Amino acid sequence: MSKGNLTRRGVLKTGAVAGAGLALPTYLSAQESGFTNAPTGATVTLGFNVPQSGPYADEGADELRAYELAVEHLNGEGDGGMLNTFSSKALQGNGILGKKVVYVTGDTQTKSDAARASAKSMIEKDGAVMITGGSSSGVAVAVQALCQEAGIIFMAGLTHSNDTTGKDKKANGFRHFFNSYMSGAALAPVLAANYGTDRKAYHLTADYNWGYTTEEAVRSSTEAMGWETVGTVLTPLTQTDFSSYITPVLQSDADVLVLNHYGGNMVNSLTNAVQFGLRDRIVNGKQFEIVVPLYSRLMAKGAGANVKGIFGSTNWHWSLQDEGSKAFVQSFGTKYGFPPSQAAHTCYVQALLYADAVERAGSFAPCAVGEALKDFEFDGMGNGPTLYRGEDHQCFKDVLVVKGKENPTSEFDLLEIVEVTPVAQVTYEPDHPQFAGGSLGSCNNGA
Repeated sequence: MSKGNLTRRGVLKTGAVAGAGLALPTYLSAQESGFTNAPTGATVTLGFNVPQSGPYADEGADELRAYELAVEHLNGEGDGGMLNTFSSKALQGNGILGKKVVYVTGDTQTKSDAARASAKSMIEKDGAVMITGGSSSGVAVAVQALCQEAGIIFMAGLTHSNDTTGKDKKANGFRHFFNSYMSGAALAPVLAANYGTDRKAYHLTADYNWGYTTEEAVRSSTEAMGWETVGTVLTPLTQTDFSSYITPVLQSDADVLVLNHYGGNMVNSLTNAVQFGLRDRIVNGKQFEIVVPLYSRLMAKGAGANVKGIFGSTNWHWSLQDEGSKAFVQSFGTKYGFPPSQAAHTCYVQALLYADAVERAGSFAPCAVGEALKDFEFDGMGNGPTLYRGEDHQCFKDVLVVKGKENPTSEFDLLEIVEVTPVAQVTYEPDHPQFAGGSLGSCNNGA
């Protein structure tokens, strides 16, 4: 990949391009200012590292839209969005600590090596003081480790693996998105109520850390209520045709297929499963069912009518009627002409949470920002009361269980919320076995 494809720099609605005339701090500046890429001029640069190609590119495109909207609001442009509903009132729409927010972007390609390369370029060449983004937990873990080494705050975007705030957690990394354990804990009671406790499940699982922990979480929660797991098969992240993986499901005695797939992978595997007639089968005297542990509006749109009646979990949905969600949907919809996805929501929120922490800390220094985020309680951001837990930098909030709508009213009205699972039901201790190993370590200012 050429350097030209790695990053681009923009200032929303100003037409200005930050060029070589502005300071482009490097690690040398850390020695002079006390932390990596300390902003020295009138602007501060944030790095938005998202999948602009690869199987999660649809999510990445929506993430980038949300980041650009967040920059607009932080700089006092537009209607302010969630700045108007956020319980913290530190942000005033005059940038961050009075500095205008500019940004650079990178394409993770949904590949860890490419994501590290683009993040490294944004830090070393573009002077980004914070990196955020991603729609793959493999990417998140890799970039989080890089940011820890470089002395940069990493505000994780869409990453659902337990590992991100489990064995691979870092002091410089923070996750707003929920995780695999929370999906399993929220889904199990709903699945038991709708499908019973005597079921045989077959798992198809994306072959990387998100897939592993999601399979483990769903297996643990469903087996605890009486389900039997009769098969588990790993599938490559690059797979586009899952036909060869569906045939063994037909030959088993499974009556439930769990698709631990996300993005384009889920769209393709679900489509193949329906084409093979799985949803029309009766097995063990029961209607065959399919479960998608992690759902998104973008995936539902891609899979079309195939999602009808299928249960899953999600971090947020645009149909929520709290004031924060309505404000964000209004801003995003006005700017882009359609409602935001959960990927867009969590990335927008992470950008605001970082900026707010800087304001409250009175400093861009990573360790000061980290202290401001630890055990921070907030509301008004679309998920109800939320805690950024200090022990592992994981947000705790309510989790949504959704299912595909039988009679959607539009191309966006594809999922319905069937249960808002209270935060107490999805909360766990930091030393829970699914999060074992690893240590936050110490915050790194990079100096």
